Amino acid sequence: MEYEAVIGLEVHTHLKTRTKAFCGCPTEFGQQPNSQACPVCLGFPGSLPVLNRVALDYAIKVGLALNCQVQEYTKFDRKHYYYPDLPKNYQISQYDLPISKDGFLDIQSGDNLTRIRIKRAHLEEDAGKLIHEQDLSLVDFNRAGIPLLEIVTEPDINSPLEAYEYLTNLKSIIEYLEVSDCDMEKGSLRCDANISIRPRTSLGLGTKTELKNMNSFKGVKDALAYEIKRQTERVKSGEKIVQETRLWDPKESKTFIMRTKEEAKDYRYFPDPDLPPFIISKDKIETIRKDIPELPQEKMRRFMKEYLLLESDAKILVPGRKEADFKEHLIKKYPGSNKKPIVNWIIGPLTAIASSSNLSISSVNIPGGGEELITLITYVEEGKVSNLKAKEVLSESIATGVAASRIIQEKNLFQVSDTDALDAAIETAIQENPRSVQDYKSGKANAIMFLVGQAMKKTQGKANPKMLQEILKRRLNDA
Repeated sequence: MEYEAVIGLEVHTHLKTRTKAFCGCPTEFGQQPNSQACPVCLGFPGSLPVLNRVALDYAIKVGLALNCQVQEYTKFDRKHYYYPDLPKNYQISQYDLPISKDGFLDIQSGDNLTRIRIKRAHLEEDAGKLIHEQDLSLVDFNRAGIPLLEIVTEPDINSPLEAYEYLTNLKSIIEYLEVSDCDMEKGSLRCDANISIRPRTSLGLGTKTELKNMNSFKGVKDALAYEIKRQTERVKSGEKIVQETRLWDPKESKTFIMRTKEEAKDYRYFPDPDLPPFIISKDKIETIRKDIPELPQEKMRRFMKEYLLLESDAKILVPGRKEADFKEHLIKKYPGSNKKPIVNWIIGPLTAIASSSNLSISSVNIPGGGEELITLITYVEEGKVSNLKAKEVLSESIATGVAASRIIQEKNLFQVSDTDALDAAIETAIQENPRSVQDYKSGKANAIMFLVGQAMKKTQGKANPKMLQEILKRRLNDA
């Protein structure tokens, strides 16, 4: 029997507020342990929480961007569980009345457009952080109380690749909204996955396991692939799947059991008596909606239409709002309607240089800015400088701070396009390589590339190879 995976994802993202969700403690990352904690986020008796207004606005903005229905009446609940880094022994969260619900995100998976339904997006507070060292565990409460938005999908995902595409699209949207830095290394973005398998002919749901400890989107994809294989093998051998929480071990590339899975009733939810219900007016919702920028998928479609780009190129250009704006600035500056040359340089050499320096493209210091880059690309397109030399010039320009055009002038890197000079180099190559000439005339078309290479040597690599090849072909075909 063939089986398919049924996957639902829970994404938790820190909202980029200056203070915590229910108190005035700062949220700055990397400070001394327990230096950003107060009686409220530590749950001292008599302390009272007050909702962070900016966190609420950010949560509404994300809900709207994900096509959710923002509820005008919402409340906070207490979710009870004991864990050493949860100082109150409950978490302020939302249960039956989340801020947003019933949304969707469309993703491109292969040739298919798949709609992933968003069940809910609710606001809660984060727990602290446990640090394990040899025979002891330490607790840092700096993270306790940081506003956390949990975005939960319906079980609409059927493969690790779809999960990966959903996560990359979701991260890009959140970054465009500028409500979170989405830094997985800092724990600002975390993902749990619920996964079960079922016969392909069935519409029911199997027993699910929840996967945790995945600190990258690749980790999510790999963990899901392993769990699909594990569950399929167990079912085929007649064993039952147990509802449990499992941890992903990236070193061993496998999951292992953490604990049996709790259900909603185990958390004993009830309305938080210290926080009143909140009324979100329609005016507030519409004001926030107007503040939503052009989102990645909208920008991608516009790039394709406005700049006549391929979907594959447009998709690479749009991740990261600041990056996409910078790339579009360069594209707009490039003259003419054919934007393919500048796009190729952005996606290729410029991205490679930025990656090698662990920088974003917008952070790369190009001497002379976009104007110099466009001049360099124009030289290549006009055949004045070879593509290889141009790439070397760009790297040197960024490394030294010297403008690309100046480097080309000082090193005389312009290609030789003078026909007399090329004719002389070609004549020498023909005279010195009669066997290659005969091979070409015998039908071995590749022999001409050897002759082009020999002629290039005669010009110390400065000849225009395209012109060399054209002249050589004419000479040999006419001979």
